[in-house]
Amino acid sequence: MDRNAELGDFLRSRRARLQPEDAGLSAGPGARRVPGLRREEIARLAGVSTDYYARLEQGRHPCVSESVLDAVARALRLDDTEHGYLFDLARPRGKGPARLPVTGVEQARPEVHRMLDVLDNVSPALVLNHRQDVLAANQLARALLTDFDALPYRDRNLARFVLLDPAARRLYRDWDQVAQVFVAALRLAAGRHPDDRLLNELVGELCIKVPEFHTWWAGHRVDQCAHGSQHFLHPVVGDLTLAHETLLFPADPGQHICLYTPEPASASADALRLLASWSTPASPGPAPDRAPRT
Repeated sequence: MDRNAELGDFLRSRRARLQPEDAGLSAGPGARRVPGLRREEIARLAGVSTDYYARLEQGRHPCVSESVLDAVARALRLDDTEHGYLFDLARPRGKGPARLPVTGVEQARPEVHRMLDVLDNVSPALVLNHRQDVLAANQLARALLTDFDALPYRDRNLARFVLLDPAARRLYRDWDQVAQVFVAALRLAAGRHPDDRLLNELVGELCIKVPEFHTWWAGHRVDQCAHGSQHFLHPVVGDLTLAHETLLFPADPGQHICLYTPEPASASADALRLLASWSTPASPGPAPDRAPRT
């Protein structure tokens, strides 16, 4: 990923979404030749020269300070996620423990697997990394979405399932919205991990195979998929509306658990109980293949 080009594209996309009145500026006479605010207007709001901001948009200012980035973020009305993404692009972190490995063995700890087992019959739960690789999933999550344990390691990825599997388009009632959130999460991860070979390969594959992907990726939306509500049309139990929450594992940097819960005493709660009953194996079978991805 060309970070200079990514930085320029991101700044231009955020500038284009703002109107003068959003920033308390006068639109001025005549038609504006570009959508959103002009470079000089962002520069004025950020307290820097137009030439300085232009060089920043062109990726020609490698030593930009944190204070300037903060000022630009305020001028562009960036939210916290976008603010962090701006820093990831403009001031890449040096090598050290904060940076995650981009290849190699990665798996959920045995204690995490036991926690997922405890949550079975209660809440669909998956453990993911920054690429949306499914490192572990309980039986109820596999019944709700797809049996990740039965897939080749390369395909055990939630974003790949959502964007490439035809069953996902039928499962998610608002597939377009869900798919765009996953694209935004991959965009955020790419900014943090530009040298991640597996992530770059996934993005390249999606760009080729998903007709909508290029447009969504070019929009430079970034999202953490932290929480929200998802509407399903499940082939076994029908309609479900489930809230999802993402919780980080402090002991396992880059890994997080995604939990799905229904509104208490709702039709969705009844449907989830039915799904849990339907998916419970009649007798213990072989342990799922939990070998690590490489």
